[in-house]
Amino acid sequence: MEPNWLSPPEDRAWRAFRHAHHQLDVHLSRGLQKSGLSGADYEILAVLSSHDGDRMPARDLCNTLGWEKSRVSHQVRRMQQDGLICREPNPDDARSTMVCLLPAGRAAIEKAAPRHVEDVRRNFVDLLSPAELEMLAALNERVLRHLSEDNDAEGEPSSARGS
Repeated sequence: MEPNWLSPPEDRAWRAFRHAHHQLDVHLSRGLQKSGLSGADYEILAVLSSHDGDRMPARDLCNTLGWEKSRVSHQVRRMQQDGLICREPNPDDARSTMVCLLPAGRAAIEKAAPRHVEDVRRNFVDLLSPAELEMLAALNERVLRHLSEDNDAEGEPSSARGS
């Protein structure tokens, strides 16, 4: 059976989306590096700093980020060596650990966040009208719902999904 190849407009939309996403990630990562953080560092610090008590079970962190357990474990270990976060036993579940934001991690996210948000605004948000932002959010949420339904149907746990 012949593949259902993308039409020129479909191919253009797909390639522009992928290229813009990649270039924006590269640009934002460079900006974060100036603050001494990687994109992965920033994601974890942002989640922990917005979570009640600056701590959460590692399993919940995996699910929130949509990362595989091994990726979170590796990243947490590296950030622990840098003194940004720590792991402690989970008082509610002896089989799991809590990932906790340390003062140095709080200082790092507070230093990086204003510049990062300004970078996101200048290179993404400000380029779109409010209606375009709403449409973009709705379209991406549709794709995410579809992927979630597909993964649920296949029996893949949500924490096994990549970013």
